[in-house]
Amino acid sequence: MIEKNQDFEVNIMDLGYEGEGVTKINGYTTFVKGALKDEKVKVKMVKVNKDYGFAKLLEIIKKSKNREEPVCEKYGRCGGCSLQHMSYEAQLDYKTEMVKNTLKKSLGYEPLVNDIIGMGIPYHYRNKAQYPVVGEKIGFYADRSHELIENKECYIQNQLTDKLAKDAFQIAKKYSVTSYDEKTNKGILRHIVTRIGLNSGEFMIMFVTNGEEFKSKEKIVRELTMMYPDITSIIQNVNTQNTNVILGEKCITLYGEDCIVDKLGDYKFKISPLSFYQVNPVQTEVLYNVAKEYAALDGNETVFDLYSGIGTISIFIAENAKRVYGVEVVEPAVEDAKENAAMNEIRNVEFIAGEAEKVVPQMYQDGIKADVVFVDPPRKGCDEKLLQTIIDMKAKKVIYISCNPATLARDLKVLTENHYEIQVVQPVDMFPQTKHVEDVCLLTLK
Repeated sequence: MIEKNQDFEVNIMDLGYEGEGVTKINGYTTFVKGALKDEKVKVKMVKVNKDYGFAKLLEIIKKSKNREEPVCEKYGRCGGCSLQHMSYEAQLDYKTEMVKNTLKKSLGYEPLVNDIIGMGIPYHYRNKAQYPVVGEKIGFYADRSHELIENKECYIQNQLTDKLAKDAFQIAKKYSVTSYDEKTNKGILRHIVTRIGLNSGEFMIMFVTNGEEFKSKEKIVRELTMMYPDITSIIQNVNTQNTNVILGEKCITLYGEDCIVDKLGDYKFKISPLSFYQVNPVQTEVLYNVAKEYAALDGNETVFDLYSGIGTISIFIAENAKRVYGVEVVEPAVEDAKENAAMNEIRNVEFIAGEAEKVVPQMYQDGIKADVVFVDPPRKGCDEKLLQTIIDMKAKKVIYISCNPATLARDLKVLTENHYEIQVVQPVDMFPQTKHVEDVCLLTLK
């Protein structure tokens, strides 16, 4: 009988879907955060469920050849990274195998999954960061909690904007701007959010406030722009909801532009405060080029780009298509997409605001049918009604881009049981040092 607080010496047999070590203690499956495959470790049981449990890593008795010393001094406490203790080559192998295993478990067979495409330098890649502020501290939350962890440097964030956020917080404190308390719903400053255009050099900072009142904002802006004269945009975002959602719907421009502009490939993209834009621009270009190659458009196709955001995929593929329809639920993103198309002189795209599961069935009913469908949904995957419409219209190809292998596997099962077959899956490492992975999957109509 396995009980809480018992100590064991165990051999780690594999890695789980969260990147944690997996072992069996008298046949009882146990997950050990921070342990690597082929290691012998000493652990303490901290949670015991009926069929599986969780143990805390106490000591590494035999170390894996893939173990590395984390570069971050707060690694293991901050919830941002989970794989820094693993060599980057091992991270890539793990993610490839994780995608294969997830798909095989759902589909009952293993489709062709290429080796993951990694980064040359897997650090400082993020172009967007969201920093909670608590009391006198700014940082990131610990894993699965709201305990704030301060850090001198974040190794996955852009170095300029990481410093910008911390300097901005110190300036706000200097002018006695109070930090938000989520227990009492009192205080002003909730988060500081930064965005940067890696290729353009433009950068934005957002102060997320609990109401429109923002004490000394003119002085804060003046001091911040003296410290960072090249800053493109300073925004106040208002969020009065007692929620874990970071951004509210109202944005007030305090300085400079309402947005920043970045470049992907040959195209420019306007990025508004509330718009979704992939956080790793280097790998985004790799991802979109793979998707474009899989589509193999010849110029005669009608294409649907679903969950189209600010129109990045639509614009990337437009020159090779007859007509592109982008569908996106976030209206400011749709407005950005229209401006992005105009800015890039793309005239064969149309962007529609609305939920894809409602808009696409109506388009199909109205006689607008896709030859090729791109889908890039949020982590929850595609709606059942949307998948059924894709099946009904018999699009020749579906290019499914996913940030969640589990929901990708679920949706691929629906499509492969209804006239589609998987040709290839290409993982791309958009999120080095973390458990997350992006995939591009090509499906064709049988």
